[in-house]
Amino acid sequence: METFLREIENRKKRELEALDRELAEKKEALLREKNSRVQELKERYKREAQLKSEREYTRIVEAARLQAKRIIFEAMDANLDSAFGVIRQELKNYTKNAQYKKTLEEMINVARKRLGKDVKVHCREEDRQILKDMGVIVSDNFIQTLGGIIVENKEETMEFDFTFEELLRTHDEEVRAILLGKG
Repeated sequence: METFLREIENRKKRELEALDRELAEKKEALLREKNSRVQELKERYKREAQLKSEREYTRIVEAARLQAKRIIFEAMDANLDSAFGVIRQELKNYTKNAQYKKTLEEMINVARKRLGKDVKVHCREEDRQILKDMGVIVSDNFIQTLGGIIVENKEETMEFDFTFEELLRTHDEEVRAILLGKG
């Protein structure tokens, strides 16, 4: 019986050792799997963090670039406004120059070529006598302008606006290109 009990004990001992080995192997496998999974998660979150960081960096850089461009355009626009103010003042001063009379004559000649000999002119009050001396019919309705004239045909169906403001407006892009050094 003792042999039988020893044999049972030995068998149980071997089974326990086998179970211990199996448990140790499973425990080791679970530990490796856990470590592998933790490493995968670390790498995944590191990549995600890197991508988010790069996206945020790109967003910040692009926002800064847009802000810089906006500041540059605002400065350019302010400079252009200032330049147009200077141009308007120079045009106003030009009307006091002897060359201004020749400019009015050229405007009248261009208008007569396009509208016919009989034209009616709208002008500043200061230019009335100059234009009458040229033999042009001058309207009693004066216009508020820096200089120049508005000319219409005798039927009053067509007109040309040769005011300095209109000439500046119609050639705005060309003037801006010149002022920005692109023309």
